Amino acid sequence: MRYYIISGEASGDLHGANLMKGLCKADPEAVFRFWGGDRMAEVGGAENLARHYKSASFFGAVEVVRNLRTILSQLNQCQQDVLSYNPDVLILVDYPGHNLKMAKFAKEHGIKVYYYISPKVWAWKKSRIKQLRKYVDKLFIIFPFEIEYFRERGIEAIYEGNPLMDAIAERTANLPSKEEFCEANNIDPNKPLVALLAGSRSSEIKNNLPQMAALARSMSDVQFVVAGVSWLDRELYDKVAGDAPMKYVTDKTYELLSYADAAVVTSGTATLETALIGTPEVVCYSFDPLTMWLAKKLVKIEFISLVNIIMGREVVKELLQKDMSVENASAELRRVMRGGDGHEKMMADYAELAAVVGGAGASERFACRMVELLKSER
Repeated sequence: MRYYIISGEASGDLHGANLMKGLCKADPEAVFRFWGGDRMAEVGGAENLARHYKSASFFGAVEVVRNLRTILSQLNQCQQDVLSYNPDVLILVDYPGHNLKMAKFAKEHGIKVYYYISPKVWAWKKSRIKQLRKYVDKLFIIFPFEIEYFRERGIEAIYEGNPLMDAIAERTANLPSKEEFCEANNIDPNKPLVALLAGSRSSEIKNNLPQMAALARSMSDVQFVVAGVSWLDRELYDKVAGDAPMKYVTDKTYELLSYADAAVVTSGTATLETALIGTPEVVCYSFDPLTMWLAKKLVKIEFISLVNIIMGREVVKELLQKDMSVENASAELRRVMRGGDGHEKMMADYAELAAVVGGAGASERFACRMVELLKSER
């Protein structure tokens, strides 16, 4: 069958690639056209990559407004490309600002729509539920609490686990030793190590890295290492961080987290990845003022980190905006690192979280369900 898949960021590229592997296994005749990244290109062929997410990732109200003309142009290009390809199914991977528009377009043109990794409508923009009901043929969800949430709103969603477990299992299966990792990246293996995950977009780096840099200047007994991403220039990190005593690794986030004594993490999927790997963490997040104002108006949940949302209680400390001070962050880091009075409790909570999320294999299970549904509907 012919699959058109759209993802718009690094995590979507990762989950999209693992889903594609599962689709190839369940459907040996699978062929692909996609928006995504390097990982999806490795599975589906670089010649079938219609657009790389690096050129289509905009975050926050200000950044979206500034790039509105580009966004609208890319949306039109995507619509025409889908029509030209004429797939058996359009699979949308998260990325709701773009993908819900594509769901409407595809439905209006008679193309079947599967949504993989639902928009977080339980957090904000609940109006999107109407769009999911109207334009999506099957919704595939990755959090167990979403089953009842969507059922109460008239959508029978499909849950097969969380594909993050597949990504973590794959990336941590062949880790270098700690000594090898530290030697390759000029890290002292005998000094406490704190990973800094400031985000994967330029706007997130600009908003979050300055506070992390201040933290690094204040804790001389700890070495701080930034988890950089290859699609952002190193100059951006250096400009934002200034003279802060920090080191950098690029595209080695899982390796860094595996050997870090703790991490400071921006909100998002990274908070859940960090917890599932088992690294003590502090969550911080800063927005531009307009985005923060909108978030306060629209977001109606108690927590912002996926760890706390899934568990329904505070497992990891969330320091937002002005609460992300050097004093607050350093105190919480020392509390959750090994030897701190909050370490064992956090590790116990992480074990409970892992049991709730479930084990590896979700990507293949989701792919099998998709192929079975498509065959039964033919």
